Amino acid sequence: MKPVVSIIMGSTSDLPVMEKAAKFFDEMEIPFEMNALSAHRTPAEVEFFAKGAQSRGIKVIIAAAGMAAHLPGVIASMTTLPVIGVPIDSSLDGMDALLAIVQMPPGIPVATVGINGALNAAILSLQMMSISDSDLQGKLAKYKESLKDKIVKANEDLTKVSYKFKTN
Repeated sequence: MKPVVSIIMGSTSDLPVMEKAAKFFDEMEIPFEMNALSAHRTPAEVEFFAKGAQSRGIKVIIAAAGMAAHLPGVIASMTTLPVIGVPIDSSLDGMDALLAIVQMPPGIPVATVGINGALNAAILSLQMMSISDSDLQGKLAKYKESLKDKIVKANEDLTKVSYKFKTN
């Protein structure tokens, strides 16, 4: 298997958040890789990764970072691949990372999901890849249908919850 998505995190302390993306890709049977790279501590390795990702078959990069959160932008500056940033709540409730990732300069876009939003990053990456892949479109449609089913089931369960003044 050759990976088509790369999950990059600033350190392995981000793994509890990023494993939601990994589990989604497993469920969807999408080959992916995971690596820890730091824009500040391993800049040469980040450059090597970013400049070589496309030639290795990577189609989308998900980059997670907290605090200063330079990793997604640095990667985006070195590749034409889409980069999705995941701000990590490591300080200031993740607002510092969110603002650092969404405020990219013109010409260096980074799609950004919510704080700790690894699952949404994985779904967005699959949506990007499905534009030209009907099999992936089918997987996404099935996944979205399962979300609807969860809400229908939740409403059924709520009908069994009893309160003195609850009317339904």
